Amino acid sequence: MQPETHDIMQAEYAKPIKMWTRGVPVEDDAKKQLQNIAQLPFIYKHIAVMPDVHVGKGSTIGSVIPTLGAIIPAAVGVDIGCGMIAAKTTLTANDLPDHLYGWRTAIEKAVPHGLTFKGRDKGSWENPPATVDSAWAQLDPRFQDLCAKHPRFKNTNNYKHLGTLGTGNHFVEVCLDETDAVWFMLHSGSRGVGNAIGCYFIELAKKDMQKFFINLPDKELAYFPEGTEHFDDYVAAVGWAQDFARLNRELMMANVVSAIQAITPKPFTADVEAVNCHHNYVQREHHFGHNVFVTRKGAVAAWPGQMGIIPGSMGARSFIVRGKGEAEAFCSCSHGAGRVMSRTAAKRKFTIADQIEATKDVECRKDKDVIDEIPMAYKDIDAVMRAQADLVDIVHTLKQVVCVKG
Repeated sequence: MQPETHDIMQAEYAKPIKMWTRGVPVEDDAKKQLQNIAQLPFIYKHIAVMPDVHVGKGSTIGSVIPTLGAIIPAAVGVDIGCGMIAAKTTLTANDLPDHLYGWRTAIEKAVPHGLTFKGRDKGSWENPPATVDSAWAQLDPRFQDLCAKHPRFKNTNNYKHLGTLGTGNHFVEVCLDETDAVWFMLHSGSRGVGNAIGCYFIELAKKDMQKFFINLPDKELAYFPEGTEHFDDYVAAVGWAQDFARLNRELMMANVVSAIQAITPKPFTADVEAVNCHHNYVQREHHFGHNVFVTRKGAVAAWPGQMGIIPGSMGARSFIVRGKGEAEAFCSCSHGAGRVMSRTAAKRKFTIADQIEATKDVECRKDKDVIDEIPMAYKDIDAVMRAQADLVDIVHTLKQVVCVKG
């Protein structure tokens, strides 16, 4: 009999919490959040906790939450469909220019990123290209249906955010794998419209809890019972936002490839191998003989043979992985390294000099606005990978040489 590779935390009057966190730190506040979730009456079987787990709003990031007959909007979060895409190119390290600043600026010009509050948002399109128009045409009919029922969504950043990166920990990277093959990899989600959908339904769920006098261990864990109008509306909206996020990543990847092709003497393609996976989402799945809703908040599906992406922080390694289909983890793995400190704490503790030293081998911004993304604000990605060795196999190990931050 194989020894268990996870620990079990059991709270009173709660479902078990199975934790793949050996060798990585888990803060007490995150454990408390997990215990709160485990007390909910509709949790199915147990909660699975990934090694990158850390405190989130209401629900921990790095958790897999199976539910019967209900969905918790805050467990999905407000960056609905956030995830990764990676493509292996036919280029090798020998094809890289001596100085990578030109590649970084080409990517920055090709992909709107960041945020400005005055005037036109620099993180949106002023005039979206034809590829965005075509992708939006796939999304627009369902979006109009959502707006007809919930007019709040119409006046959001939607069409002009499709094919854009965003802010925070969203990024575009050029990486080298263990054979010196060049990869493009990026991280983003459903942008402004996804945020609006998430916030709207989280507040709607809270109002429903008050209306029906339902007491919760944390008000952020407000939920929609299956069979209610708001449940059906949320499922439709979150499904649409997840489709937006997937298309958003595909458009950006195409623009990154085109931008580098335009400045690279050697012709190349980037369709050798590609992965596009969510890590903030909910969907219906079959586990232990039942059809249940599985919410992965900062976790990636890892069904048998399924490919996924586990990025490290800027300056650390990332991994292309293949799922092992571990049933006890609801066929999941971590979505990254996971933070060990908040953005505010990182800005207080570290300096620009620290950022320069930590990213000395990476062509990237090294100013005060990206200190919150310094590698030391994250867990050790190698320890994270060891803790989930029974969840995934490592297929490729990537090290970034260019990083564009939102």
